[in-house]
Amino acid sequence: MSEELVFGVEDGIATIRLNRPDKFNAFTPEMLISWADALRFCKDSPEVNVIVLTGTGKGFCSGGDVGNMKNRSEQSAYSRRQFLTDFVHPIALLLDQIDKPMIVAVNGVATGAGMDMALMGDMRIAARSARFAETYIKVGLFAGDGGSWYLPRLVGQAKALELLWTGEFVDAEEALRLGMVNKVVDDDQLMEATYAMARKIADQPPIAIRMMKRAVRQSAAIDIRTHLEMAASHMAAMYSTEDHKEAASAFLEKRTPVFKGR
Repeated sequence: MSEELVFGVEDGIATIRLNRPDKFNAFTPEMLISWADALRFCKDSPEVNVIVLTGTGKGFCSGGDVGNMKNRSEQSAYSRRQFLTDFVHPIALLLDQIDKPMIVAVNGVATGAGMDMALMGDMRIAARSARFAETYIKVGLFAGDGGSWYLPRLVGQAKALELLWTGEFVDAEEALRLGMVNKVVDDDQLMEATYAMARKIADQPPIAIRMMKRAVRQSAAIDIRTHLEMAASHMAAMYSTEDHKEAASAFLEKRTPVFKGR
């Protein structure tokens, strides 16, 4: 793991923390490699039920390191494309394979690819000081990290185009109104609120949580008939799990269920 990213797992909750506070957590190739490694661990490890992503300091992520932008612009088109496909895009592609929930704690400014990285989560809890902007247009670039895919699915095409075309900032309260974030809390309450939500989800039956995420994600690409056929199969499979039997027993016995993901 690079020192530019901090990763740990405690009681079923994994935390990925971007760790370049002096650069508002702008990412480097080393950070992105560690980020992808952490996600692979979360995907495969039975120790992880929920993932939390956040940043160190006053910013969540300012995207790519603008200080190196001039050097990057002098690279060949092929080299620049390879940077995206080899380092940046694997984060989105890995998250597309992970059926465990990811909550993003947006602790400050999230701009450009940093905003896109925040949008990749399943839920977002924002500090009151958080601000979002698709700033690519300000430097004459295209949203190369999935922003033009994620954003319309949250706020609709017209609003997404407005934000992409203008690069204007959206504060936390406006982001809540638009549906970009689930909750806004005071800055000093951000991590407490995030881990409280993570704990609430991590304590639920893991198989049911993951099947629900798959169904919601897949619903955007299939018709209602196909979705219902899939839902029927999922429901039939769920009845045979130990977790369902434990939940039913706990309900009848008026006790807290203990789920094992089986």
